[in-house]
Amino acid sequence: MAELVNRRINRLTLHLNPVQDLQVQHLEVLRCAGKVKAINVSTVTLSEYMRGKHRDIQEQVFAYFNSRPELQTPIEISKDEHRELCMKQLVGLVREGGIRPFRYVVEDPAKYFAIAEAVGSVDMSLGIKMGVQYSLWGGSVINLGTKKHRDKYFDGIDNVDYPGCFAMTELHHGSNVQGLQTVATFDPLTDEFIIDTPNEGAIKWWIGNAAVHGKFATVFAKLMLPTHDTKGVTDMGVHAFIVPIRDMKTHKTLPGVEIHDCGHKVGLNGVDNGALRFRSVRIPRDNLLNRFGDVSRDGKYTSSLPSISKRFAATLGELVGGRVGLAYSSVGVLKIAVVIATRYSLLRQQFGPPKQPEVSILDYQSQQHKLMPMLASTYAFHFAALHLVEKYSEMKKSHDEELIGDVHALSAGLKAYITSYTAKSLSTCREACGGHGYAAVNRFGSLRNDHDIFQTFEGDNTVLLQQVAGLLLKQYREKFRGGPLTVTWNYLRQSMNSYLAQPNPVTARWEGEDHLRDPNFQLDAFRYRTSRLLQSVAIRLQKHSKTLGGFGAWNRCLNHLLTLAESHIESFILEKFIEAVKNCPDESSRAALKLVCDLYALDRIWNDIGTYRNVDYVAPNKAKAINKLAEYLCFQVKNIARELVDAFDLPDYVTRAPIGVQTPSEAYSQYTQNVGF
Repeated sequence: MAELVNRRINRLTLHLNPVQDLQVQHLEVLRCAGKVKAINVSTVTLSEYMRGKHRDIQEQVFAYFNSRPELQTPIEISKDEHRELCMKQLVGLVREGGIRPFRYVVEDPAKYFAIAEAVGSVDMSLGIKMGVQYSLWGGSVINLGTKKHRDKYFDGIDNVDYPGCFAMTELHHGSNVQGLQTVATFDPLTDEFIIDTPNEGAIKWWIGNAAVHGKFATVFAKLMLPTHDTKGVTDMGVHAFIVPIRDMKTHKTLPGVEIHDCGHKVGLNGVDNGALRFRSVRIPRDNLLNRFGDVSRDGKYTSSLPSISKRFAATLGELVGGRVGLAYSSVGVLKIAVVIATRYSLLRQQFGPPKQPEVSILDYQSQQHKLMPMLASTYAFHFAALHLVEKYSEMKKSHDEELIGDVHALSAGLKAYITSYTAKSLSTCREACGGHGYAAVNRFGSLRNDHDIFQTFEGDNTVLLQQVAGLLLKQYREKFRGGPLTVTWNYLRQSMNSYLAQPNPVTARWEGEDHLRDPNFQLDAFRYRTSRLLQSVAIRLQKHSKTLGGFGAWNRCLNHLLTLAESHIESFILEKFIEAVKNCPDESSRAALKLVCDLYALDRIWNDIGTYRNVDYVAPNKAKAINKLAEYLCFQVKNIARELVDAFDLPDYVTRAPIGVQTPSEAYSQYTQNVGF
């Protein structure tokens, strides 16, 4: 047995730490046209441009956890231990580390999301727990309440003396918030609301912080006011209420409140999800979060908004920050996975020409095609998510209605698109690292399991994409009515006129590299596809609605609508990437970003080449040229892959996978230690 172990160690040594006189063999790829000057990338300069002005606060988060190794989550940990560790991590970061995220939720959302990204990369459960405490529970108090609520609860939420929950989802209703069944009935005799769970389907379910730590909950319920007619009560629509659920001193469950543990989950087991049931729980009238609607002492309802639907829209609009945060955090997860998989692929050697050294597996075209477009997408998503955060921050300051609409559409689309892409990519990264990727220490399993639910909470991705498609159709109709188009959709004005004309037979045959790498060609191609999809689905909906009705027609065209929404989001992502390339002040960094941007664009065009060929937007020879250039760009990006992943500047303990560290000797040392050698 000892001989077998030694032989295995020696073999690992040769793979991860080749002897000095053997150089890693690199496979040569023929240039498709001409010669390209090698790009020298400064990791430091590129990283400074990427990470921006909130780099310092992220470094503070990383430094705190680096100084407290006992707060770093171990590989093997039970559900209950993980929950307690998560709470210690959050309390320690706030009270000992001096990081106070809550004050930035309104004052500087971009800074809050930067903290959230850093915290989530330490432990995704911690990132979600922090989001529940500050963005959901705290955010609901700040955004849906008024001054009296902020004065009463802000400090307790900020220093985690008031750990809380966000109780919206019910057992029978998740995405359909208007269908919630929990009721809050006003009692004018006692000046109280009575919170009731009328049936099992109305039990609040999957509520973070509820099972163990929460003392309060923002409960979403239908507000019922007594009337003097035969109905007895009037339904004023869904409102939010602060409901204490545990005693502040004893932590015992309060009378009328039932709390149950949702148990072990696929991932995020550091978050204590629970179920809440209310049996005639009385709360003061002041516990109504009354920014958009209030009830007076005598039971009269007042609101600045004239209808239930408008109040509901305003309420949900104030909660859009959760989607912004998930899109931003999902990019952070993708960065970690891409860093680990790319570093491993650069270090790992396997096979090679006869009687020559083995080559790096990233020199194989198949490995490049798995990882390099993914690396390009990570950069693209990074800049798109940054823009979304900037728009959200601007919206919180200006409260501009047009901007609110844009942020709603972008947050829905980007959250859905990025989280779905990241979920698929995590499995690809695991597979790209072979058997070693299956070891828990190398993080892919925990990343995949923890991130998976990102596709569901804060809005199911399929539902969110339908919202984007619906908004596109609304703008399409506005265009033909002569109405104004809001900022996000401006390109539709041009596309509906020029892009929907017959494709130019001359440009459809242009094959030159300069043309294919021209951002105008790339963006036009993306927008042309979106415009075609929009026009065709509008015609289909009109046709089917005559026989199936509106709902039936929508369902008949649903896959078409989802493709339309994804196409629009891809157009937006490319637009922001192109802008980021142009705005980069350093020449070498700009050249590297241009290369990565071109790969992102051409890889996407090639993946949907059938759409372009079907309408002769791209001639056969041009399609071949796109494929060849995309392959070559993969190779070129591979040559600077080390610098590109290092520019994310993630600390070693964040990418704490032995196969994802900087050098072969470090990888060998860490990996063998983790399996007991």
